[in-house]
Amino acid sequence: MQYFFYLEDVDPVELLAVETEQEQLQAILTHQLSSLVYRIHYTCHAEPPYQNDRHPGTRPTSGTGFAICYVMNAKMTISRHLALETRWLLCAIALLCLSGTVSLARAENFTLPEQLIGVTQGFLEFTVEDYLATNQIDGRHDIQVKQLDPRLRMGACDKDLTATLESPRPVGRVTVRVRCEGSSPWTVFVPAQVQLFRNVVTVMRPLKRDAIVTEEDIAMRERDVSSLGQGFLASLDQAVGQKVVRQMVIDQVITPVALEQPQMIHKGDQVVIIARSGSLAVRMPGEAMSDGGFNEQIRVKNLNSQRVIKANVTGPGQVEVAM
Repeated sequence: MQYFFYLEDVDPVELLAVETEQEQLQAILTHQLSSLVYRIHYTCHAEPPYQNDRHPGTRPTSGTGFAICYVMNAKMTISRHLALETRWLLCAIALLCLSGTVSLARAENFTLPEQLIGVTQGFLEFTVEDYLATNQIDGRHDIQVKQLDPRLRMGACDKDLTATLESPRPVGRVTVRVRCEGSSPWTVFVPAQVQLFRNVVTVMRPLKRDAIVTEEDIAMRERDVSSLGQGFLASLDQAVGQKVVRQMVIDQVITPVALEQPQMIHKGDQVVIIARSGSLAVRMPGEAMSDGGFNEQIRVKNLNSQRVIKANVTGPGQVEVAM
């Protein structure tokens, strides 16, 4: 049942208050929404030119298009006035909801770049952790998946996406192949950067070429080893006593190729041969037949017996052989 309030029974003050409230509702829309409503109203809700055969010459009392007054015994209903005034607002909201639904439906028809990045990130997290555990590597890692072209639109996959590593190991610059094996298969290669931070041997003070490394010269510092193409040293013992091949600066990471065994013995040097068996040690004179560094094996002539033997260099002018 509908109730009508005739215009002659309405308080003008109350009518003005109602109209003011309607104007406030309209003001909450943004500029884009207002533009959309403007087009919708004048294309879908415009009324044809007013004609009234029964009352020729009678014209509507409102020409705004948002409220149309009907002549009903010279009385207009307030309910009709309010319904038409808010009609455009409800229509606009419905169209916006429909537009959002259509956009979502369109997005569901594609595999977006964000989904490819998420699959790659999860795959690398698992792969890197497994790699570190398997190789007993102590360190922390950081994964940065490269941004893809936002315009990339791969078809929606009706199966779970699969990821495989295209690089030899999951450290440094890597490439992950993301593949859809569904009814419409496709493949995308996603680049990423995996940083691996470990404690490595670094230089604490400048070292000249041919200098012998001491414990005071070096220290352990955390560095990204994924960018160290020539390797690194994981303990101080690997550097102490070694000779520097080229000049090194403070905070430089020491690599294996930057060091070499110092020559403690040169060919023709007179050496002491120590023949050891448990706690028993016998010393005899000898002559080095080749150069050698610490713990290297060289040929030595026993000057007492004139025999040539192989012995390990244990220090300057000293070699050792087991009896």
